Amino acid sequence: MRDAKDIESFLAPYPPEVIDLALAARDFLAKALPGAEETFDESAKLLGYGYGPGYKGLLCTLLLSKNGIKLGISHGSALPDPKQLMQGSGKVHRHVQLRTKNDLKQLGLKPLLKAALAAWKKRNENNG
Repeated sequence: MRDAKDIESFLAPYPPEVIDLALAARDFLAKALPGAEETFDESAKLLGYGYGPGYKGLLCTLLLSKNGIKLGISHGSALPDPKQLMQGSGKVHRHVQLRTKNDLKQLGLKPLLKAALAAWKKRNENNG
């Protein structure tokens, strides 16, 4: 995780409810993905979480907007989603819309991240 000054500056342009949600989502991901590195992409307005450099190491993102956050799941289109949390029509990626902190408590969200981590590990042991 980055230091508090970095995150404060990154989140400053957003409304207070989005800032609160982003901080809660960061905590949620820190627990769900132990040891994941957090990266900032200010121009894309996103936080990335992964276990290695670049796109290959990326597991998920938090894409911030004035209205909420999209939790992007790398290779989400290939994952089981029995609770149908993911949205999007891309060939590879999907996202889960987060509007309130309660959205982080949705049944199926933690298993989705566990499945994303397992799929990432499998891809990287085969391609590494």
